[in-house]
Amino acid sequence: MIQSIYTDGACSGNPGPGGWGVVVYFSDGSRHELGGADRQTTNNRMEMQAAIAALKFLADHHTDTIELYTDSEYVRKGITDWIKGWKKKGWKTSTGKDVVNKDLWQELDLLNSKQVQWRYVRAHAGNEGNERCDAIARAFSLGKNPKLAQIQTSQIIVSDEPESLTLNTSLKSVEIELPAALKLNPTQSTSTLTNIETLEPMTSDSSLTPDTVDGASREVKVAQLRDTVEALRIADEIAEKSYLITSSELADLMDVNASAVTSRGDNWVWRNWTVSRVRREGNQILWQLERLS
Repeated sequence: MIQSIYTDGACSGNPGPGGWGVVVYFSDGSRHELGGADRQTTNNRMEMQAAIAALKFLADHHTDTIELYTDSEYVRKGITDWIKGWKKKGWKTSTGKDVVNKDLWQELDLLNSKQVQWRYVRAHAGNEGNERCDAIARAFSLGKNPKLAQIQTSQIIVSDEPESLTLNTSLKSVEIELPAALKLNPTQSTSTLTNIETLEPMTSDSSLTPDTVDGASREVKVAQLRDTVEALRIADEIAEKSYLITSSELADLMDVNASAVTSRGDNWVWRNWTVSRVRREGNQILWQLERLS
């Protein structure tokens, strides 16, 4: 039966070419990996696309309560909390504007169920499932062709007992390399790669192929640097225009957990800005950024 699911998204440029990855862990130690790409997207949309793919997989393979891990507080808080208010307001924000990424939120809402327990996992903290999803997503965002460990989904069978799921014990996970025909082309928007025929036994090394790791390591670092520069540019614009942002928005900008923001006090320095607590609105704390001279 399915034990847990990890999801992640990545984007080179934000907006720019993106990718997403999903790793499904089974109780027998095997795993099933999914991934895809979008030629022009954002990081948040890729995070959501990964979650959607995970829920679609669950819908096809009935299971008991499952823990779904994401390193995106935007996704976790959105689907468990913010979405309630959005739906009451007709998918509008408190300012009357359309909810950003409304199309994906609506799809995610339709697929979500009480059996899914949404969990937050800190990114780049050594968690195996999160790291693997990140590697898959980044490879796709860079136009690479990662190897995916996959189980033939026709071999995932439901037992006679209700709500239980088992795997054919003779089946082993395999690691496959996607054929060139499945690479993203300019006319594709999102490529969902599932149910691929198995080709060779899986090795103990679950990393990407040499050409997607060694050859792309510099590209990945450069892409991460671009993401950092884009975040700093946004921070500068927020400071220049005196925008007020919430704790969760600030946490997303800094790429940290929201608790890391609220635990720092009312005034502190982050990179090139002084961060000050302005006021509370409802259950949200609003912050202001000021550029250091």
